[in-house]
Amino acid sequence: MSERPRVSAVVVNYNARDHLLECVRSLRADGVGEIVVVDNGSVDGSLAAVAKLDADIVAVPTGGNLGFGSAANRGLAVARGEYVAVLNPDVIVESGTMKALAAALDADAGIGAVAPRVDNPDGTLYPSVRAFPSMTDAIGHAFLGFVAPRNRFSRSYRMLDWDHGRASDVDWASGTCLMLRAAALGDEARFDESYFMYVEDVDLCWRLRDAGWRVGYEPAGRVVHTVGASSELAPYRMILAHHRSLLRFSARTASGRRRLLMPLVAAGLAVRTLLAWLQRASRGRPHAAP
Repeated sequence: MSERPRVSAVVVNYNARDHLLECVRSLRADGVGEIVVVDNGSVDGSLAAVAKLDADIVAVPTGGNLGFGSAANRGLAVARGEYVAVLNPDVIVESGTMKALAAALDADAGIGAVAPRVDNPDGTLYPSVRAFPSMTDAIGHAFLGFVAPRNRFSRSYRMLDWDHGRASDVDWASGTCLMLRAAALGDEARFDESYFMYVEDVDLCWRLRDAGWRVGYEPAGRVVHTVGASSELAPYRMILAHHRSLLRFSARTASGRRRLLMPLVAAGLAVRTLLAWLQRASRGRPHAAP
């Protein structure tokens, strides 16, 4: 077997062929030697196209749409790198990003995962690192976010007033692009496959922190993310999946008196699901992540 790579990349793909090809090109240009593409049963020719582009790609077909976390785990089981970056296919990695993230892990043995700055295609910041919200912030963001996206509760949760130009520890970082220390994962600390889509990244960061690891943010790395390349193929199903995942995470992490509020949380998320469906139907725009 060849020498263990320093950095591997796992790209989870579902019918995002053109985005996937650009993602792979950017990873190769950034010096990533091992790229694992986990394909969730795409029917758009993704695997054939990526094999034609790059014969060294490690392809892992799942045979069906397993969701993000389950597919990512199959890639993590194959990837051999000391550090493994998990990415969405609609991500373009800028030059030097993988080196910057690996350097952050090298410099601090207590960091189990590190994320880069994520920008939208128009160059604006995508708030990819966030706080574990208080109950007040969670409720305020959940409902005021529909009519006033920059309300104080959403700003707090999404860390909109935080300096995204400095490296720092954060509560959690988006799985859009997240570099993991292989030693921090182990058999019991990969993505939780009970989440079909969404919140599996929040859950992973929660469990890493609970196990004594920290989650870092390194703006010296930068990726550009086209939001919703796969999720917009079935937007209403994804909205439902998102809110189910939020309920699962809330139930898992609530303790003490907060557990008594779970029936109200469930009812609130049901109402929010309906509001999100209505918003999607009326505006015809991609659903914004809670």
